[in-house]
Amino acid sequence: MAKVRKYQSKEIPPAKAEEPLFPYLPVKKPVAVADFTYRKLKKISDLVPFTQSDWAHMLHLSERTLQRYAKNNSSFEGIYTDRILLLQEMIKSGLETFTDADTFYKWLKKEKSILGQMFNFESLYSDRGIQEIINQINRIQYGVYT
Repeated sequence: MAKVRKYQSKEIPPAKAEEPLFPYLPVKKPVAVADFTYRKLKKISDLVPFTQSDWAHMLHLSERTLQRYAKNNSSFEGIYTDRILLLQEMIKSGLETFTDADTFYKWLKKEKSILGQMFNFESLYSDRGIQEIINQINRIQYGVYT
């Protein structure tokens, strides 16, 4: 009869799936929403010839409430700050695209057809309208008119 040999078996570790490390890009610093005062809005409003009435309508505030913000240099609530920041982005893009603030203001006041829909200054009273105007300004910058 043959001799039985005992072999030592090495324990095999369980297989692990490993993913390569992904170099995450740094995130932009979030905007301080809690401390957005009227003074900051004033700096933005000085760039374009919007009236206080225009700002009140765009922010869905009464003119009197906006005057109180101005008098006390109060901080805006988050919903108003979001709208102001969106308008600031639109103003920045508009001033980069058009020759001056008056030309940009006249363009905003004029009715325009964007992808089959009519937009005018009253479009700035909604986030969607502001975003559509920003998109149209970007199209103008790239020479893609609709």
